[in-house]
Amino acid sequence: MADEFVEPAPAIFGYTSKFSFQPGERVPIHVSCEQIERYAAHLVRLRHGYEGPQGPGFLETELESAANGDYDGAFHEPNTGSYVTVDDAGRLAGLASWTIELTFQATTPERSPQFVIGAWDDGRGAGYAITLEAGTVAVVFGDGAGRRAVLTTDPRVEARAWYRVVASFDAATGEATLLCEPTTASVGAHLLPGTSHARGDSGRLLVPFVPSAATVPFRIGAGSTGNAGFPECVGHFNGKIGNPRVFSAARGTADAPPLAAWDFGRSNRPDGSLLDTVVDVSGNGLDGVCVNSPTRAVTGHNWTGREPNFRHAPDEYGAIHLHDDDLDDAQWPEAFGVDLPDDLASGVYAVRLRDGATESHVPFVVRPGPDSARNTVAMLLPTGAYLAYANDRLQFDVAGAELLMGHTPIVSRHDLELQRHYDFGGSNYEVHSDGSGVLYSSRRRPIITLDPRYRAWMGVNSFWQFPADLCITDWMAAHDIAFDVITDEDLDREGAGLLEPYRVVLTGSHPEYVSLPELDAIEEYVAGGGRVMYLGGNGFYWIVSYHPEKPYVMEVRRSEAGTRPHQAPAGEYYLATNGELGALWRNKGRPPQRLFGVGFTAQGFDRSSPYLRMPDSFDPRAAFIFEGVGEDEVIGDFGIVADGAAGYEVDRYDLALGTPPDALLVATSTPLSDNYNHCSEEIFETPPGLRGSEDPDVRSDIVYFCQSGGGAVFSTGSIAWTGSLSHNRYDNNVARITGNVLRRFMSPEPLDW
Repeated sequence: MADEFVEPAPAIFGYTSKFSFQPGERVPIHVSCEQIERYAAHLVRLRHGYEGPQGPGFLETELESAANGDYDGAFHEPNTGSYVTVDDAGRLAGLASWTIELTFQATTPERSPQFVIGAWDDGRGAGYAITLEAGTVAVVFGDGAGRRAVLTTDPRVEARAWYRVVASFDAATGEATLLCEPTTASVGAHLLPGTSHARGDSGRLLVPFVPSAATVPFRIGAGSTGNAGFPECVGHFNGKIGNPRVFSAARGTADAPPLAAWDFGRSNRPDGSLLDTVVDVSGNGLDGVCVNSPTRAVTGHNWTGREPNFRHAPDEYGAIHLHDDDLDDAQWPEAFGVDLPDDLASGVYAVRLRDGATESHVPFVVRPGPDSARNTVAMLLPTGAYLAYANDRLQFDVAGAELLMGHTPIVSRHDLELQRHYDFGGSNYEVHSDGSGVLYSSRRRPIITLDPRYRAWMGVNSFWQFPADLCITDWMAAHDIAFDVITDEDLDREGAGLLEPYRVVLTGSHPEYVSLPELDAIEEYVAGGGRVMYLGGNGFYWIVSYHPEKPYVMEVRRSEAGTRPHQAPAGEYYLATNGELGALWRNKGRPPQRLFGVGFTAQGFDRSSPYLRMPDSFDPRAAFIFEGVGEDEVIGDFGIVADGAAGYEVDRYDLALGTPPDALLVATSTPLSDNYNHCSEEIFETPPGLRGSEDPDVRSDIVYFCQSGGGAVFSTGSIAWTGSLSHNRYDNNVARITGNVLRRFMSPEPLDW
């Protein structure tokens, strides 16, 4: 029987500009509908996401809002693909004679066409540009009236090899010239195979018409469609472009200084970070602007390998890496806005978009306003991790996903939607279409994994990230514990002052990605008497940075350590947005054990395990933790996340890595399965005996300790812990232990230590 085409189901997608808002602010909602002409929107407060039988089900509370109502649906596509645009007021686009010099390294040279540089209006067929055409370098000219001329070179371009290109046009004679030649190989770049590719090629062409001056911006890495709206660009380039220069004369007569010379390794900021401005060093003020966050701080054709930090050798980092699937702002028009009441309580909210059975949510946080009273407890949502995993498709795109899981991935409708929408951008766990790692992630795009009903593909009963953290907020709401909600982006921007009003701060289930200001703030908070409940696993692991000018964009670079899906190329380990080395926090002398008592030790996704009490649990200082829990009682042999409280990614107590010597190890997991393996950063060779049933370090530990300033930390060391809270309608020993600690930490009385 022949396969039948199945029409995609109707769908509604939306996003907002940031994670965190304050009462009185307006929340812009951007929506795109597929096969839906009209939809209803409603403001809701989110309670719980998991719909399976082991929890309370999906819970939300509808709220009154002037924004509630019906809206006309409209379809929009994301504005994908990165490039550099130059507001040149016609100085470049209107050149009669010109010469362009640059170096480039194509990563997908077979794709055609790709616009490298120029002013090209594809809609009118007007202007000029250097392009890749069927794997060869070309110069294209158009007169805007249907005539087009193309000058190409031979041989074909090899992927990931560096070339130097010089192209020119003489308006007086109509002659165009083009030279393409390999450069001396950069350290880390591909070498050209054989002598037949070691030579360059040049060509000449008499253009039989007068090329039209383009009325579109001059661009690097894309041509223009000529449209006023979407899409703006066509023919996005994949690969690196280095140090382009433009002269206002034909080759051979270009003795004058360049009209424009862009140095991608130069910064216009005192800290040397490389953001969206591309500096024109010609002195003519023709700076460029990056669109959709192409990768900065990358090695150029002349990188020697002697200096790995772009700020110390900017001349060797004079390149930019562009991708046809970069996305930092989908640029959908605003469908409507929600004006938040001035007295709206802090919490986790969403705008629900619905048409019949088709439904989605656009979640956001309402944090306390500047004049709002603060509750005793704050929930710190790990929005950095939400961005790192945003729209991850590992179940489809990573070889060996079944081996990693220990079973076949379990997919849902959300996963199928992700497969249809690669244009929504990938997570920091994936690679671009040219095979390079995704280093930037943005909030300003649809993020399907942020749907509160999203079920992780690791298992039948599997919650992950945002839906898992709703288990914590619903548990507190069910027990009438008043709390505020804040986010990583808030803490990164405001520091320890944001935490100061709170007696207790709770983390989410997987706060893996944190910035330096965040880590400093939490450390200062605990040292000053604050109390932290780290209710997750694999937390405080990777260093991240937020774009100073676009705080909705986060950068991650993984260097030579850690359990990682990909690694940045040699020489490209430093974060362009702040100059920090992209690495594990433990490799910067700040392992999680130092602050939280436990740190990442293993991961596995087939099943979770329970905990058993350890001798330290009977220390009088820990008595409050286990009130109502029997001496031999098994803890957490149940839960939404693989049927146990210790699982997925787990942390251990380790004095050698900074666990305070007087910390109490109050519980440890029963042996984990052989699907759990010791973390790679601690394995210098690969001997046998590293699996869950064999390695004593493959375990999850629960730790409690106090500091001299009155601060205290309670850490559960497991992503799965929060998935056990709601078992038996919150009447279970995981919820009891968590509640015992929270109530004691909320008390103004000093802890007995």
